[in-house]
Amino acid sequence: MGWSDFFAEQVEPDEAALERMRIATVHRARMSAVSVDGPVRLTLPVHTNTGDYAVGDWVLVEPETHLLRRRLERRTLLSRRVEGGTQPQLTAANVDTLFIVTSCNADFNVARLERYLALANQAGTHPVILLTKADTVADAESYATQVATLQRGLDCVTLDGRSGEAASELAPWCGAGRTVALIGSSGVGKSTLLNTLAGPDQDAPQQTGGIRESDAKGRHTTTSRSLHRIAGGGWVIDTPGMRTLHVSDAAEGIDQLFAEITELAPNCRFRDCTHEHEPGCAVQAAVKAGTLDPDRLDRWRKLQDENRAKTPVLKGPKGNKRR
Repeated sequence: MGWSDFFAEQVEPDEAALERMRIATVHRARMSAVSVDGPVRLTLPVHTNTGDYAVGDWVLVEPETHLLRRRLERRTLLSRRVEGGTQPQLTAANVDTLFIVTSCNADFNVARLERYLALANQAGTHPVILLTKADTVADAESYATQVATLQRGLDCVTLDGRSGEAASELAPWCGAGRTVALIGSSGVGKSTLLNTLAGPDQDAPQQTGGIRESDAKGRHTTTSRSLHRIAGGGWVIDTPGMRTLHVSDAAEGIDQLFAEITELAPNCRFRDCTHEHEPGCAVQAAVKAGTLDPDRLDRWRKLQDENRAKTPVLKGPKGNKRR
């Protein structure tokens, strides 16, 4: 189930009799979990805020009453801010690998993929780009080539989510005790892929739907986050399709994504260089030399500006401090 020394070390001696469970679903007024014996409907203490929990969380539970006692510290956490929200929306916890799913059609968007990568980097998960619907285009390799330029060492897999081979292609990330999450727009094949990973011996975890051929946009067949067992012994978390993904609280993730720019910046003449018009700018010099894609620089600047605008500034005793 993904239990490790990281979680075991958090259990106090007087909590030894409590059961270890993973959160499987989170709703407004209820939550369910998975134990070694199967699914469990949790009993929530009074005034529990389910918004503080994410699918994939490890919790300690009373064996007889299934009363939730406490949540253990997370190893990784995927979250995002929604327009008008004051707190981040928790997407998934304790995820080892984030499968970023996009299709070889009009859904493919380099700027959106970079947003997903910044999210994965910031959360501390390992991102893998999955290119689906490759059978619908003449040259799927051109999509993989574009993906390869997005981040150093980025893994990319081109597959047919309906094929039995998909599970074997993703096996390196889906072994026993490993947790993966699926993220991407509606209609890219996440639900189909989830059902393939679950295997034929389990009921299909998610319904699947078609897409509009005019714009490659699909219907929301996944309406909530949920945890499912993978045939190979791991676990997968499905998430609803995202039309919009705002970047915030992701400075480190953006730096990792645009490492070629981050590494050039210290060579600029001015420490506060904006890489737009200052003399002695190493980044602009790389653009002029043809070693840095100007479109890539524009997208970096856009994400930096958005992250700065949407990351709340907290006031503390030592002055303003960004969370």
